[in-house]
Amino acid sequence: MFELPELPFSPDSLAPWTTEETFSYHYGKHHAGYVKKLNAAVEGTDLEGKSLIEVINSSRNNNAKAFNSAAQHFNHSFFWNCLSAEASEPSDELKAQIESDFGSLDSFKEQFGARATTLFGSGWAWLAKSADGKLSIQQHKDAGTPAGTDSTPLLTLDVWEHAYYIDHRNNRGGFIEGFWNHVNWQFVSEQFVA
Repeated sequence: MFELPELPFSPDSLAPWTTEETFSYHYGKHHAGYVKKLNAAVEGTDLEGKSLIEVINSSRNNNAKAFNSAAQHFNHSFFWNCLSAEASEPSDELKAQIESDFGSLDSFKEQFGARATTLFGSGWAWLAKSADGKLSIQQHKDAGTPAGTDSTPLLTLDVWEHAYYIDHRNNRGGFIEGFWNHVNWQFVSEQFVA
């Protein structure tokens, strides 16, 4: 059985960027709902007992119900770990790679923000690392995810409306801008060297 992970921060600690009310819906209803649907989708099937990544890979092209729930469970769990109430900086190693691939940390933030802003409809913006160590910014529609692919996920931002509408209404840009004040760069840096 898959379980809803505990938030790695207090749900009131990221206000006013994201308030406790948003987390009550985003985490307590949306993410919890994906976990419930995932468990129902795998129960009694050949997916039962498999790891989350195995479910994602096994269902990616042939079982939308299981894939969407599994991918959204992964994406949200990863997203919570990308957030922190405390300001931080990327490790020297990660910062050097960002500067190599994007020119500067500020340039990376601009490019990432542009990809998150221009993603039509619902989905996710990701920073990912390829097998050769090069970094890329990826847009994934709906439940799309780099999990289980050749790319290693490092950082993500949820740009589904339920992630920001209570606090930012239709101002996705303001939500993205505030994101940088709450990135858990320690977690992102750990994924980079994993």
